[in-house]
Order: sequence, then structure tokens, then C-alpha cells
Amino acid sequence: MRFLPLILTIALVAVQWPLWLGSGGWFNVWRLDRELENRLRSNDLLATRNEALAAEVRDLGSGHLAVEERARYDLGMIGEDEIFVQINEPLTPSSRLPQPGEDTMQARR
Repeated sequence: MRFLPLILTIALVAVQWPLWLGSGGWFNVWRLDRELENRLRSNDLLATRNEALAAEVRDLGSGHLAVEERARYDLGMIGEDEIFVQINEPLTPSSRLPQPGEDTMQARR
């Protein structure tokens, strides 16, 4: 009779072991659930990106405005009757280039 609780405890552990720690156990299910959530989140981000790319492809295929906009920003295209105006930011005193005949040490001060 003294061994009955020990035998029952061993039997309980033997039954519970696969439930908690086995390949189909709860810990593995929880890990797989977290991995599934991460992948679903990643898929949502990729689906959003794919929709944006598909819209851009439709725009590029349907009209010249999208192609012209892309050429303006990426390639610096200027239209036939357009005037190109470039506005440069004023130089700060520390970035001023030395004038001819000016000592470089004085220009930096």
C-alpha cells in the first residue's frame, strides 16, 4: 500500500508528459500560435505593399501622367515649354569656400 501513491504519481506524470511537453503538447501549440500570429502580421504588411505596387502598375499602364511624374522625379525630366528653376540654399559661414588668394586658415575662422 505504501507504493500505491508513488505508482499513481508516476502514472499521472507518464500521462501528462506528452500533453505538456510532447510534439503535440501545449507548449508547442502556444509556440506555433505565436509564430502564426507573426506570419499573419507579416502577410498583412506584404499584402498592403502588393496593393500599392498593383495600383502603381495600373497607373503606369493606363496613362501618361504617372510615367511623366516618375520621369520628373527619378530622371529629372523637363517638359518642352517649361522653365527649370533651381533655388540653392545660402551658404553658412562655416561652409563658405575660400576666395582666390585668401588664406585657408583665415577662411575657416
